[in-house]
Amino acid sequence: MIVYGINPVLEALRAGRVKQLWISERRDDRMRELLAFATTHGVSPQHVAPDLLSRRARGGVHQGVVADIDDAAEYSLEELVRGASGPPLIVVLDGIEDPHNLGAILRTADATGATGVVVQTRRSAARSGAAAKASAGAVAHVKIAEVANVARSLEELKDLGVWTVGLAADVPTSYDRVDLTLPSAIVLGAEGEGLRRLVRERCDSLASIPMSGHVGSVNVSVAAGVVLFEAVRQRRNAGQSAG
Repeated sequence: MIVYGINPVLEALRAGRVKQLWISERRDDRMRELLAFATTHGVSPQHVAPDLLSRRARGGVHQGVVADIDDAAEYSLEELVRGASGPPLIVVLDGIEDPHNLGAILRTADATGATGVVVQTRRSAARSGAAAKASAGAVAHVKIAEVANVARSLEELKDLGVWTVGLAADVPTSYDRVDLTLPSAIVLGAEGEGLRRLVRERCDSLASIPMSGHVGSVNVSVAAGVVLFEAVRQRRNAGQSAG
């Protein structure tokens, strides 16, 4: 899998997943940090011309560095749930095909300490390239489970004791009225299309993000951030109350 940009490559190095590293002539503190880390971890960079980097990055903004990395470990839904250090907090993506949205969601999942992200094998953005760049390297760390069918996966999550909460703009219940201290899976649909009917029907509950302005909804990656940080807030408050 190809990733590019200083942060994504540095995080891939930290995760021990870099197989090959290519750099062009760029001399600044961030590149020196990356090269020093690579050297101390046994990765020898190959110096190449900038146009070759651009071809490897398929025109992406590579910041002078591109890496070929090992594919991420594969996780099952049960492994995500059983491996959680506390009540699972899982993000389920139903047809998110924009790599920038996927990357931003992965970045937020990492920032909030989410247990993992569930994506469909088909109808999902690739996790390399632009998604890896948008994730600022989080793609190297977030646990991801690929599934063939999202609707069936929601049933499996329920069997594992996880409550499934779908985000939909047309329901009256606000996201902050949902108890996210429970083992939870936040289900997000594609922009414009939203949750597919079968996926929506499989959710235990539906919630919306109230809009006070002139637009009817927010970007799906923003929605993910709003709800995930609400889950963090609720869980922190619950921990303080228990203490």
